[in-house]
Amino acid sequence: MSMDMAKSLILCTVLAACLALATAQWTPGTATFYGGPDASGTMGGACGYDNLYNAGYGALTAALSQTLFNDGASCGQCYTITCDTTKSAWCKPGTSITVSATNLCPPNYALPAGGWCGPGRPHFDMSQPAFENIGVAQAGIIPVQYQRVQCKRSGGVRFGLAGSNYFLLVNIQNLGGSGSVGAAWVKGDKTGWIQMSRNWGANWQALAGLVGQGLSFAVSSTGGQYIQFLNVVPGWWQFGQTFGNNYQNFAY
Repeated sequence: MSMDMAKSLILCTVLAACLALATAQWTPGTATFYGGPDASGTMGGACGYDNLYNAGYGALTAALSQTLFNDGASCGQCYTITCDTTKSAWCKPGTSITVSATNLCPPNYALPAGGWCGPGRPHFDMSQPAFENIGVAQAGIIPVQYQRVQCKRSGGVRFGLAGSNYFLLVNIQNLGGSGSVGAAWVKGDKTGWIQMSRNWGANWQALAGLVGQGLSFAVSSTGGQYIQFLNVVPGWWQFGQTFGNNYQNFAY
């Protein structure tokens, strides 16, 4: 394939993604909130991002119900949410907020049908600061309309390292564009590319001994964009550290 053809295909893909977003339909759902006025109670969660400020997500986040969370495949995705003024007097009219998916709101089977986060229910358990952009906190729960949108991030993709001498667990953070990871690979100084598999949330694993090697990563977003992050981790890395750069990120 020629370079001009490749550029044309990329342009067509980007235009198609933009057109799809422009014509996206609003979907009804519900929203509650958790984590306190400063969102301190939202740190950590089922995506494995730990400190949401360090991971690039901040306080405007939400835990997704089981049907939206998709076993962690939705980690990092962005949703614009507005309160449905036709169904509630607790809305703040004319407002909307874009949140990042960073946690799971699990079903509560002590309640009928698993509660608001039960199977089949599109529900957002939002951080309180995000919720209060569109609804009055005293309401507790509000009807909403939502749609998935492209994520806008500051800086580049980040890779948080955990595991053991023979097992690497990588938390992939701060994706722009589609916001979520579709596939991932790792390469050590002494290895070829090793395909990783999702372990849980935004954590991807490689059953390989890579301690002491500099690391490169390759990531495909769920939007279909592929980027190689070459030599982003030096050979002296340790478990518990996070690495990345300030310029490589996804557009779709």
